[in-house]
Amino acid sequence: MTVKVLDCRGLACPAPVINTKKALEEVGVEPLLVIVDNDAARENVSRFAGNAGRSVELEEKDGAYHLTIGGTGEEFPATDSGKKVMAAEVEEGRAVYFITSNAIGQGPPDLGEVLMKSLMVTLVEQKSAKALLLLNTGVYLALQGSPVLEQMQKLTVAGTEILVCGTCLNYYKLKEKLAVGVVSNMYDINSRLIEPGKVIAVG
Repeated sequence: MTVKVLDCRGLACPAPVINTKKALEEVGVEPLLVIVDNDAARENVSRFAGNAGRSVELEEKDGAYHLTIGGTGEEFPATDSGKKVMAAEVEEGRAVYFITSNAIGQGPPDLGEVLMKSLMVTLVEQKSAKALLLLNTGVYLALQGSPVLEQMQKLTVAGTEILVCGTCLNYYKLKEKLAVGVVSNMYDINSRLIEPGKVIAVG
C-alpha cells in the first residue's frame, strides 16, 4: 500500500498540525506519513493524531522525525525503532481556564501572585479544572521554581490537562525551564476554547 507523505519541515507552529489535519481528511481511513524537523512539531502532531483516535509510530531518520499515523481503528505493532504515542482521555464536565498572566488583576504584582496561588490551591481542592491554557506570562506558572509548581503538579496528577504556549516559551527563552505541562500551539489551545463547556479567562 502506498502511504501519502506530508513534508512539514521548516514550517512554523501551528502549520504542521493544520496541514496534518487537512491531509488526514483527504486520506480518510488510510495511514499518513508526516515528516517534521523539530521537537515542538513532533509533539504537537503526535498529540493531535492521538486525540483524533489514531495510533502514531515515531522514527528518527536523516535528521528529522517521521511520524506514521495509522488509519482509523488501526494500531501499529511496537518496533525497536519506533514508539507509540497514544492520547489520554480527558474528563468532561469541568472548566477550561485561559490564563494569560502569572498574576491576577492589574494591581500590585505581589498581590496578583498571591491571588494566583490562592486560585491554584482552590482548583486542586475543588477538582474543577479540565484544562489550563497558559499563554504570555502565564507560562511562568509552569516553570521550575514557580510559586505554584506544587499545585500545578497536583492538578496534572488529578487529570487536568496543562497546555503551555510554545511560541511564548520561545519568546521568553524559557523552554528548557518547563517543569509541568506540555508544549502546545495555538491550534490545540483554540481547539480547547471552542469545545462545549465553560471557559474562564484569568489574567
